[in-house]
Amino acid sequence: MHAIGVDIGGTKIAAGVVDENGKILARTLGATEPSDPASIDRAVSDVYAELSAQFEVAAIGVAAAGFVNADRSTVLFAPNIAWRDYPLRENVRALLTDDVRVVVENDANAAGWAEFRFGAGRDVDDMLLLTVGTGLGGAIVIGGNLVRGAWGVAAEVGHMRVVPHGHICGCGNEGCWEQYASGSALERDARAAIIKHPERAGRLLELADGDLVEGSHVTSAAKGGDPLAIELLAELGRWIGEGSASVAALLDPALVVIGGGVGAAGELLLGPARYAYAHSLSARGYRPFAQFRLAAMGNDAGIVGAADLARI
Repeated sequence: MHAIGVDIGGTKIAAGVVDENGKILARTLGATEPSDPASIDRAVSDVYAELSAQFEVAAIGVAAAGFVNADRSTVLFAPNIAWRDYPLRENVRALLTDDVRVVVENDANAAGWAEFRFGAGRDVDDMLLLTVGTGLGGAIVIGGNLVRGAWGVAAEVGHMRVVPHGHICGCGNEGCWEQYASGSALERDARAAIIKHPERAGRLLELADGDLVEGSHVTSAAKGGDPLAIELLAELGRWIGEGSASVAALLDPALVVIGGGVGAAGELLLGPARYAYAHSLSARGYRPFAQFRLAAMGNDAGIVGAADLARI
């Protein structure tokens, strides 16, 4: 059965027709306006009209960057789109001319499901996905099942509090994990390091070329052997590893999958993450360690995962 997966971003949506093996058969892009939720409804409808003209489609999975309720119909809250208790499923259905199943899922959950079914986690039953980007998203699979929780908002691991009275988070709390284990944290620390150690920051300043240093500059410099950039990635890896050990105390995953743009750093990030995990794990030495792998599905994960979940 073919399904359409739709991955909604702040200014555009990416969509595709996905078969039962996770292969994208056709793709399309659409524009959205984050302050106008109705424009997103229409964009999803337009995507369906375009793709269903080429393929027989039985379901649509919509990956939304926000808190999605337990019956996968309503976006309770989204930080970057004007969704507040927004009935996304019913609004999209009202615009469709065909009777197809519509399922709404959190975008990190969709990406995690794609990695579990078709990517880095396809050989395990228990997995933690971390999407390390502007923030820190998460998805949890236990016993082959996606963990959503009683109200659909489980796996928001980026908002575990790891530093009492730490950095203020966009969620309203202080000291959340994503304030230390995210691309934004990497950039904040890099900019602070440039001020504190200008004599060591030559390569980062060269790559930034007069602009603010970004995470991609840190990765490029580290791959070229720059000591400061390597230290910055190691610090990010330490936070990822230590936080993952805390998750392991509760859920005991066999695998931690790291997605997001920082994955381009490869072992410069994974090595420190594994080390910190091993040295922070409770009862270490008397229990197996989780493996750490980079995500394999790339930017297709949201599309593929959303489509596959719409079939379930």
